[in-house]
Amino acid sequence: MNVAEAIRGRLVVSCQAQDRSPFLDTAHMMAMATAAVLGGAAGLRGQGVAHVRAMVALGVPVVGLVKRHSPGSPVYITPGRSDVVALTGAGAQIVAADATDRPRAGGERLADLIAATHAGGALFMADVDSVDAALAAVDAGADLVGTTLAGYTGATVPDGPDIGLVTAISRRCPVPVIAEGRYRTPAQVAAAFDEGAWAVVVGTAISDPVNTTRRFASACPHAPVESR
Repeated sequence: MNVAEAIRGRLVVSCQAQDRSPFLDTAHMMAMATAAVLGGAAGLRGQGVAHVRAMVALGVPVVGLVKRHSPGSPVYITPGRSDVVALTGAGAQIVAADATDRPRAGGERLADLIAATHAGGALFMADVDSVDAALAAVDAGADLVGTTLAGYTGATVPDGPDIGLVTAISRRCPVPVIAEGRYRTPAQVAAAFDEGAWAVVVGTAISDPVNTTRRFASACPHAPVESR
């Protein structure tokens, strides 16, 4: 089955771990990813070559990315061509990368990453923050566009998902639009599909028990300082 068709109208779960999380270990991350698939996830989004390689064995499409800082550039999600090559080598069927207008270290272009992705036999998912970035990514050859970075390139991060951006991109882009970024409830997921999303990615609300616990703990009258 075509990889994009396999996730159409379905949920993709982003299984990633923050620093200090016990799920940084690949075996623990695989337990989380397996639970997501058992719960109905049609695909997974994984960070890091080792995690991606392990997730591929679960038999669902894996969106792979690498998070690392590059000197002189704010781009953090799959910043370079070498990351793409490593991810396709690990079996990622889709490679996700920052496709905003922010410059990459070393002068690499988005088109370079897209070409490397296709050479590795994978689809390219452009993580964008605006309609203009989405259109530019499609022109460069992106196969899918995700709203992953909506709200993360400005001064403040909104609380909820940018469903309006899903609407706007869906109306103007000829490729599948993946809704992602701060989706926390089934109602928000349904709203994104109503506005034209091809698939919806949910991460923290499902796969980050540390932050989920923190949200509930913050409602307690004697909440710990770090939860407030």
